[in-house]
Amino acid sequence: MLPAGARAGRGGRGSWGGWLLSGRYSIWEAPQSPANRILILIKTDGPQLAAAIGDALGISGEAARQQLSKMAEEGLVEPVTLASAGRGRPRQLWHLTTSGNRQFPDGHAELTANLLGTLVEQLGPAALDTVISAREAETLQRYRQELSKVGDLASRVEALAGIRTREGYMADCWRQEDGSLMLVENHCPICAAATACAGFCRSEVETFRAVLSAKVERSEHILAGARRCAYRITPG
Repeated sequence: MLPAGARAGRGGRGSWGGWLLSGRYSIWEAPQSPANRILILIKTDGPQLAAAIGDALGISGEAARQQLSKMAEEGLVEPVTLASAGRGRPRQLWHLTTSGNRQFPDGHAELTANLLGTLVEQLGPAALDTVISAREAETLQRYRQELSKVGDLASRVEALAGIRTREGYMADCWRQEDGSLMLVENHCPICAAATACAGFCRSEVETFRAVLSAKVERSEHILAGARRCAYRITPG
């Protein structure tokens, strides 16, 4: 059972190492480099001040700013200057650029979008619905098998977050103060497919509801402009 506010235990800020070291994606060829650690930090925790990045990496704020400047030259990050609260250096909040986000797995975005477009063009929308339904059924069966021996709802959500992380969603979960559970996915490796067809997102929500036997409400959505997808989960 997760205490209120506690993360699921994928190890916190440095926890993505197991997922990152898989060797499948170019960003992880040097997973311990400061640039990669900064990319992961901003991806999972959102835009950051240089001082906060320095604290997370165990370096000075000035060293963090130097690293961020190099990354900005490479087009991976960019700053937004915050309104000044007084004298001193303007505060800058660093976030990922489109290029920075592309360092994370995209599920072969261009090919996926083209294939979906061709499928609908050649066979009609019903064919795409059939594909989505088949994927949903396969995913649901697989998730149910993996969660078959997991007991309470909090444990199932935690196990599901682990599965989704292995699939590239960089998932996490915790219990809210009101007792509800949050499942958060910091990345969407099928974003191109979901952009081309909202049915993929709708299918995932239905899969979560079925496998958890609970109420699942999406409170944040990457396709709606949020930096992550978030789901509030309560007993059904």
